[in-house]
Amino acid sequence: MPYGRDRVERARYAVTAVFCVHGTVTGNFATRIPWIQEHAGVSPGQLGLALAFPALGASLAMPLAGAVSHRLGSRAALRVLLALWTLSLTLPSLAPDLYGLCAALFVYGATSGMSDVAMNALGVEVENRLGRSVMSGLHGMWSTGALIGSAAGTFAAHLGSDARVHHLLAAAVLTVLGVVFCQGVPDLRGAPDEEPPPRFALPPRSALAIGAIGFCGVFAEGASLDWSAVYLKEELGSPPGVAAASTTAFALTMAAARLVGDRVVDRFGAVRTVRTGGLAATAGGVLVVLAPHPAVAMAGFALLGVGVAVVVPLAFAAAGRSGPNPSQAIAGVATITYTSGLVAPSLIGGLAGLTSLTASFAVVAVLAFGLVAGAGVLRPGRRGRTGGGGGAADGGRGA
Repeated sequence: MPYGRDRVERARYAVTAVFCVHGTVTGNFATRIPWIQEHAGVSPGQLGLALAFPALGASLAMPLAGAVSHRLGSRAALRVLLALWTLSLTLPSLAPDLYGLCAALFVYGATSGMSDVAMNALGVEVENRLGRSVMSGLHGMWSTGALIGSAAGTFAAHLGSDARVHHLLAAAVLTVLGVVFCQGVPDLRGAPDEEPPPRFALPPRSALAIGAIGFCGVFAEGASLDWSAVYLKEELGSPPGVAAASTTAFALTMAAARLVGDRVVDRFGAVRTVRTGGLAATAGGVLVVLAPHPAVAMAGFALLGVGVAVVVPLAFAAAGRSGPNPSQAIAGVATITYTSGLVAPSLIGGLAGLTSLTASFAVVAVLAFGLVAGAGVLRPGRRGRTGGGGGAADGGRGA
């Protein structure tokens, strides 16, 4: 039965709340990485290795999300997958050593990827039913959730609290909220004889350049979320509370930029918006690398947040116009961007082990400049403008 307009609006609010819950988990985790690193007794290089396991878990689990939704229906699937994601927040802080941390982060990444795909698919459905763009706003609410989580983590770090207690309480609250919010999302079910969706979709060649833009943006996002606090602590000698605040600065500016992103793109166009953002992100990366004081580095991470905020929604929208099969292109580009966000932290850690964190963020600055050089691939074509997004998985980390 088709949804009325009021019912679709209520569904949009429910999906928006789910995006916020998903982002809040990430913020709570990212700000306590220095505590987790110390508790597990791992070096920056070993931490980088451990942070590769979310990428591995997500890569193996993401193709299963469509099949789970097909079997259970979209509402029940999202409820289960989101609850698994919120509960997985408790695992990394319990890890006693490198091996335990790798196992915990594998589960963390797997549940993150599956729930992310499920909620984005519902976001696209709501967008289609409304007939207007909502994906940028949804991604903005994911960033708002990351901001809320990082603020909570910053406060907990400032108090010197045990991350195991902090994450247990956060997981309990977020699991309850997630279950409640999932009640309002659309319940989509395939026909009994309908074939399950394909387990994996490679992007057509026409979408590879768009995927490269998404890769650059999400790499900077993933690196900043997971390593900003460590950077201030290790490189600039900041106390835990100040170090955690750098993650908050990044999440704050990204959330604000995403929430106004649709209006900016409508006024200036996708190409100019991304090029300007790329310049801001590059400047931010340079500030981080050259920072003589924690405040300068925090300003750099804030600029990185502004610069990469709208890249993922615009990349998804451009992918949808890039070939004869829009859904295949969007799914493929989403997989590239999502994997970039999960791989970035481990690559940053690996480079830090070989050189330093400062050198690692020099690479982030170079990739940020790739947004300036490659923004032209997002230019609107004959099939529509690059305004709204639709796809699975936020680079972000969602978003």
